[in-house]
Amino acid sequence: MSRGSVLLALRENPLAGGVSTEQVRRIGKELEGRGLEPRWAAGAEEARAILRTEAGLGAAVVAWDLPGGADEEGGGAEVLRQIQRRWKRLPVFLLMNDDSDHDLERLPLWVSETVVGYVWPLEDTAAFIAGRIAAAAGAYQQSVLPPFFKALRRFDDAHEYSWHTPAHSGGVAFLKSATGRAFFDYFGERLFRSDLSISVGALGSLFEHSGPIGAAERNAARIFGADRTYFVLHGNSTADRMVGHYSVTADEIALVDRNCHKSVLHGLVISGARPVYLVPTRNGYGLAGPLPPHALAPEAIAARVADHPLAAGAVSPEAQYAVVTNSTYDGLCYDTVAAARTLAPSAPRLHFDEAWFAYARFHPLYAGRYGMAVGPDTLPDAERPTVFSTQSTHKLLAALSQGAMVHVRSSPRAPVEHERFNEAFMMHGTTSPLYPAIASLDVAAAMMDGPQGEWLIGEAVTEAIRFRQAVVRAGRRIAEAGDRPGWFFGVWQPETVTDPATGRTLPFADAPSELLRTEASCWQLEPGAAWHGFEGLTDGYCMLDPIKVTLTCPGVTATGEVADRGIPARILTAYLESRGIVVEKTDSYTALVLFSMGITKGKWGTLMDALMDFKALYDADAPLDQVLPDLEEQYPLRYGGRTIRELCQNMHDHLTGSELIAALDAAFQQPSEPVEPPQRCYQRLIRGGTERLRLAEAADRVAAAMVTVTPPGIPVLMPGESTGTPDGPLLRYLRALEAFDREFPGFHSEAHGVTIDPDSGDYLIECVRRSPA
Repeated sequence: MSRGSVLLALRENPLAGGVSTEQVRRIGKELEGRGLEPRWAAGAEEARAILRTEAGLGAAVVAWDLPGGADEEGGGAEVLRQIQRRWKRLPVFLLMNDDSDHDLERLPLWVSETVVGYVWPLEDTAAFIAGRIAAAAGAYQQSVLPPFFKALRRFDDAHEYSWHTPAHSGGVAFLKSATGRAFFDYFGERLFRSDLSISVGALGSLFEHSGPIGAAERNAARIFGADRTYFVLHGNSTADRMVGHYSVTADEIALVDRNCHKSVLHGLVISGARPVYLVPTRNGYGLAGPLPPHALAPEAIAARVADHPLAAGAVSPEAQYAVVTNSTYDGLCYDTVAAARTLAPSAPRLHFDEAWFAYARFHPLYAGRYGMAVGPDTLPDAERPTVFSTQSTHKLLAALSQGAMVHVRSSPRAPVEHERFNEAFMMHGTTSPLYPAIASLDVAAAMMDGPQGEWLIGEAVTEAIRFRQAVVRAGRRIAEAGDRPGWFFGVWQPETVTDPATGRTLPFADAPSELLRTEASCWQLEPGAAWHGFEGLTDGYCMLDPIKVTLTCPGVTATGEVADRGIPARILTAYLESRGIVVEKTDSYTALVLFSMGITKGKWGTLMDALMDFKALYDADAPLDQVLPDLEEQYPLRYGGRTIRELCQNMHDHLTGSELIAALDAAFQQPSEPVEPPQRCYQRLIRGGTERLRLAEAADRVAAAMVTVTPPGIPVLMPGESTGTPDGPLLRYLRALEAFDREFPGFHSEAHGVTIDPDSGDYLIECVRRSPA
């Protein structure tokens, strides 16, 4: 079985004649005999292509006089520099031509720091030279294995019998049933052999953080810049609950970003804390923006706490914990150092929920915009809060589903003692961890270690930029052609960027990709800029993450202007799904596409083709049974005989006529008044002290469960909050959603905390039961 491959970037053609080339060919054969696949490159361009696509290299042999390349020192120098940029400690041998006038003294000094040895093909046997290369490759391949994954492989290779749980005993139990055999064959033996019990002491303990598991967590802490890192196996939701449960206790005040995940609230329900919500900005698309900087100032926080109905029953007016979503679902990330400096006087513990942002530390574009950037080098210890960062490692790094991490940077103000935090960790963790999931966290961290991390994230950033520019250029070409309707989809991003080196302002579509890849100012939300539509921002405070691409549809703008004609995003994404393209999130006129490390030009090219096809179908006013045949088949009375343009206009008129976006904005900008702490409502929910009510009956009641509607995916109603008056923001918004669902079956909103009556389609929400008069 091959143990990997070796790049042989040589001037010689191994198929040509001559003594030297024959020796090179023999070296390649010897490498094959040692289980290594030679990857031949006769020039710098071929070598660069192999370096871009071949991640399994164990070693490289590069000729200094390799032809091709743009480097002034030659093709060999260019290939060596590319290896430096992508690989950490890849063993590289420099091939020296026996008849060349080059010698070691004439090589640049940096070369000796890059290579591990030199090869003169005719000065030793092919077997010996290949043996040196193979030995270096084997040592390298062992060195790249992170601690837990290495130990797991070693244990698996020992082929020990299992006398412990799980009962499938390495998968053998599945082989005793036809159903089990099908399951075994589908996933393969190795998964089951590595699904082990905590009884395997050689692999360490997840709760004691010992052995290879402890070593893996310490390695991840080094890579992610944390004082301590904890592996979590039930997703970022569990990580959020851990941190919240540890950081704040009963009747203490927590400052909570209203644009938070529901798991943050769950942590507060468990701990019994009293949340004081901080309200983010919003724009005309209905997208949630950042918390405005003025709202985080100490005087603003103090005033908000003082006016809060739940603060009167708190043990102290001082908040013990603050949580901020970074980056937001739509890719808005804070200057975390500035945010921490502003929030520090108001809370000694600061939690950045970075579920979608685990990669930020590994690319210079995001410098200073992630939680672990806040440390002793950025804030004095006397002021600095303890910072927690919770990351859903599986979302945008390469871990298995449910893999997450908690990173901690402790401060003297609120020191985190491991033994105490570990109590919260054990309360929410599992005593039956899936070892392949732990290994995936170990590997996900190791993949980011050194230059390869920047390389991998850089590829995602580059492809996202190429797609963004391609959409804008396509729209420009359509408008200039004049042979078809001039509309096209847009991308939510700046219309122009400025090169700080020259001061020159360029259209986004025409900006050099190198500028967009490396200059963070190109992505910052300038105060008052119409493209983003958020108010109250300051220079450099917030940045748009390029890999979270939001497509915009005709109909509304970021500043809230409404057009006569429109294409709601739900119709577009329904069409994309029929083409096998599933987007991450759909709002009324926007759709979010994630450019993860797995993105390719072919993948986003397929999306571009689908966008162009939708435009052609819309412009031709194609019958709906050609565009969304499943929709018409499922709801023939509602959609039979309609066209795609007719449906788009019908939905656009409904969305704008019902003022759904305005109602949504009001519901989030004017949160409902808190009446009771969330924990008290949960207790009533469990003990039958609640009832489900239709919206028409729900005015002026106390909510017993959270209501989260997607879009936009942010809680609109929290337990313990009043539902408000019949014509108040909350009920007006929910009624608008209810009406939309009735009017457009097949496009319903995903509403957590709302029960839909199957007969009437009425929304039902859980409210606290009133005491008898």
